[in-house]
Amino acid sequence: MANGFSEQIQNRIGNAVDGTIFVNSDFADIADQETVRRTLNRLTQAGMLRRILKGVYEKPKYSELLDEYVAADPDAVAKALARSYHWTIVPCGNTALNLLGLSTQVTAVWFYISDGPYKIYEWSFTKLEFKHRTNKEITGLSYMTSLVIQALKTLGRTNVTPEIIQTLSEKLSDDEKRACLKEATESTNWVYDTIRKMCGGDPQ
Repeated sequence: MANGFSEQIQNRIGNAVDGTIFVNSDFADIADQETVRRTLNRLTQAGMLRRILKGVYEKPKYSELLDEYVAADPDAVAKALARSYHWTIVPCGNTALNLLGLSTQVTAVWFYISDGPYKIYEWSFTKLEFKHRTNKEITGLSYMTSLVIQALKTLGRTNVTPEIIQTLSEKLSDDEKRACLKEATESTNWVYDTIRKMCGGDPQ
């Protein structure tokens, strides 16, 4: 019989959009660790949740078009792990390019830099790789500023075309552009020059 705590946990999951990723700490305000763990296990057995990794669960998302459940979003899983372990993470390499729409190359490995330890997580046909970096590369920067810097570093100076600058300019909101200009001042000169063009709306 569900007690008050497990009902609250179940209600929170029920109100979330399909595809949402949960970790135990997402329910720390409701109940103790053991109650949360038991409740999530029970809801997994009941089919309300799908276990992705140890301590990581998904509210399954069903596609009417595909007539099957959709695979878990690797970026959402990465963010959930970071939330659980109190890491600051930023997508890097081709992962950063993919998330910004600068590459359509599908990769089985999603790369992140992190202020946590080097870790690899795998499930189904997906792999997450977290690479440890010093805090100065990621701390104090908003998510979008960090993502843009990593994408530009992945591309390299000679590969940043006016079209790419335009794409990034259209991707960012005015608030994100203001944050970029303010936060990226310590980045490499060419990276900051590119950000200035991008945030000024000048594709040249």
